[in-house]
Amino acid sequence: MMKPRDISSIRLINQQIETSSFTCGKELVSWMGAMQAQDYAMASWGIGLRIPGFTEKKVQAEIDQGRILRTHLLRPTWHFVAADDIWWMLELTASHVKTKSRSRFKELGLSPEICQKSNRIIEKAFSKNKYLTREELHAEIENNKLSIDKDRLTYLIFWAELEGILCSGIKRDKNQTYAILGDRVPKPSSLSRDEALAKLAFTYFSSHCPASLADFSWWSGLSVTDAKRAMEIIRPKFIFETIADQQYWFPENFSTPFPKNSSVHLLPAFDEFLISYKDRTAAFPLGHHPKAFTINGIFHPVIVVNGQVKGIWKRTIKKDKVYFEPFFFNPVPQKTLDLTKKAAINFAEFLDKKIEILNQDKFDEKR
Repeated sequence: MMKPRDISSIRLINQQIETSSFTCGKELVSWMGAMQAQDYAMASWGIGLRIPGFTEKKVQAEIDQGRILRTHLLRPTWHFVAADDIWWMLELTASHVKTKSRSRFKELGLSPEICQKSNRIIEKAFSKNKYLTREELHAEIENNKLSIDKDRLTYLIFWAELEGILCSGIKRDKNQTYAILGDRVPKPSSLSRDEALAKLAFTYFSSHCPASLADFSWWSGLSVTDAKRAMEIIRPKFIFETIADQQYWFPENFSTPFPKNSSVHLLPAFDEFLISYKDRTAAFPLGHHPKAFTINGIFHPVIVVNGQVKGIWKRTIKKDKVYFEPFFFNPVPQKTLDLTKKAAINFAEFLDKKIEILNQDKFDEKR
């Protein structure tokens, strides 16, 4: 019989954090389905920490090549998604993302007619340039006598992404760009709605298990009715177990993995290990939530010790160095500090920078 505490340990493994089966970013992102990515640098680390020896430059190379794309999917926020999955996932989820954002469009005075006009301007702009920055898109739209401020621009670009027009482009100098989605990824044959629902559910419960109906509905943004439909289709390939009065799903070939005795992982802000579940208490007791989540929905980077959130961490990057500082909720043993230092070194190597640990005295053997 599985215990509640086992849930987080198994998620560490299935989410490829404890051990990894992948050597490239596209395959990892496809396994995960989609990875929340509004904080670009931290989301890149979310890929890197799941692939041994991977670097920030390798993540960026796959984005530049169009193997991984960053766009709005699932819930009204950015996600990384594999190129092979973007079209069917967009067709499945865009309509409900639009519905959830309808009131904001109304507040900004963005009528369907304005959005359609903006789309035409955007598409025409790319006839001259393959990649455009946000600022260049802004200029193009204003030059066509469509007055916009910062918030209106954000939502017009957001709408173009949901319409299957825009997606992420290459990194030019230090600036991210946009591109026409159809140019980066030719549109394949569409899946039926049931096929797409099944594929999304199968991917989520394979990579994020143990997980519940409420977790899947939250992560996918689907209504409970659609989530139940998706789960009903894949039901023959999954098994269930009730843990603490909650039903959790696992693939039919699931076998309980044997986690390491001790592990420390530095997870980025908004990482899937926490953000992809409605109920996060398996890894993070409610009493500590205010220390890592703000009331306006900001998730800080967390330190996970043996599957449990035990603190948060900060990093400051200056030239060739990254300054790392941990903040544990309670005192931890020397072994945890040693593993934390090792994890910090791995993070610095991902960035191709030297590590400087602040409050070094915390890590001394004299404790």
